[in-house]
Amino acid sequence: MVITRFAPSPTGYLHIGGLRTALFNYLWAKRNGGKFLLRIEDTDRSRHNEEAVKAILEAFEWVGLESDDEVVYQSQRHEIYRKYIDQLLEEGKAYRCYMTKEELDKLREEQIARKERPRYDGRYRDFQGTPPEGIEPVIRIKAPLDGTIVVDDKIKGKIEFRVQDTLDDFIIARADGSPTYNFVVAIDDALMGVTDVIRGDDHLSNTPKQIVIYQALGFDIPNFYHVPMIHNEKGKKLSKRDGATDVMEYKREGYLPEALLNFLVRLGWSYGDKELFSLDEMIKLFDPKEINKSASIYNIEKLNWINREYINQKSSEELAQLLNISPTPVIELVKNRCSTLVQLEQEVKKIVERPTQYDSKSLKKHFKELNRELLKEFLEKIQNSNISCEDALSSILESRGVGMAKLAQPIRIALVGVAQSPSVVDIMKILGKDEVVFRIEKLLAEVQ
Repeated sequence: MVITRFAPSPTGYLHIGGLRTALFNYLWAKRNGGKFLLRIEDTDRSRHNEEAVKAILEAFEWVGLESDDEVVYQSQRHEIYRKYIDQLLEEGKAYRCYMTKEELDKLREEQIARKERPRYDGRYRDFQGTPPEGIEPVIRIKAPLDGTIVVDDKIKGKIEFRVQDTLDDFIIARADGSPTYNFVVAIDDALMGVTDVIRGDDHLSNTPKQIVIYQALGFDIPNFYHVPMIHNEKGKKLSKRDGATDVMEYKREGYLPEALLNFLVRLGWSYGDKELFSLDEMIKLFDPKEINKSASIYNIEKLNWINREYINQKSSEELAQLLNISPTPVIELVKNRCSTLVQLEQEVKKIVERPTQYDSKSLKKHFKELNRELLKEFLEKIQNSNISCEDALSSILESRGVGMAKLAQPIRIALVGVAQSPSVVDIMKILGKDEVVFRIEKLLAEVQ
């Protein structure tokens, strides 16, 4: 069974880069009939943020990528980690190191002065003497002293790490007994049965250390897929200004979760020329081995286009429910003009609610003497006969021999406050004659 996981650290909110990684893991597990697991890596209590934990779980619930088992919290697994640290010590695969911070700093300074790579020199690796007093030791694992560690990465291909350039006897437990990141990641992935690790390529440098831990404990090594980062349009690391923000901010800005997932799956992966994917289609088609080897580019225009497509696929009733408003034919009229639910709500309000003010630029351009005269004539015509607003409009344009904009634009300003909107005829049909009369009278009374 393919088992994947996503393992965020709760030091901040879930960003879209993390959500993309989670999505890739979710799709690959589901395609293979396996499990997608969620693990909260909260061993660093000094940086732990309980609000961040809640926000991460909220984001996963919103987008629908829920764990197939209970969420695992590393902070609740210290006894498990202690057991494996003790095992490595007993088997002689790890040891206590009494080197002080001052000694380590001095060693590094000397190595840098000799233009060597700073690394622990293994002085306590085979120590048999009396431990120095007053020093709480750290625990270091015995890493290989030479050779190479090979990572058969399913995206980047075979990568060889030369031990002398990459590893030393790295710390697996701090002086206070708390385990380190790479140690707990390897333990948890092994015990949770993770078969495929799909993660950002900023974790690639951690992989040799984790392989050392897997091998020392006799665990199976999972398949690794290191996904290139998301860059902005200038090819730089994605910043908060570019869109690397809290996933729930996308909800607040009016993006649909299915549209956001569709956008993210296309950042680094493609299937021919196809742009729009349902979640079922993503599961059926996605293969992490097909992820691009180069960084993907974040494009807000593409996200807006995808979101607009998803908005247009929804019924007015579904959109009204999302907006928490009563269903109205206005939604169907304006939804194809909107890239987000926020825009949709604004466009609906613009028509449903009476304007409280009128756009000065629209008035200056479209409310001159002739426009006012035509608007008054239109008002009198619909007030004093059973003629429809549409027929009254056509009749005046024909009898006066003027273009549509001469009358349609002042009517539009009266109805919505600006000179930009969907078809003025459609708006009048939705509002009804009495409301059209009221709004025109209001404009004529307020704008002299």
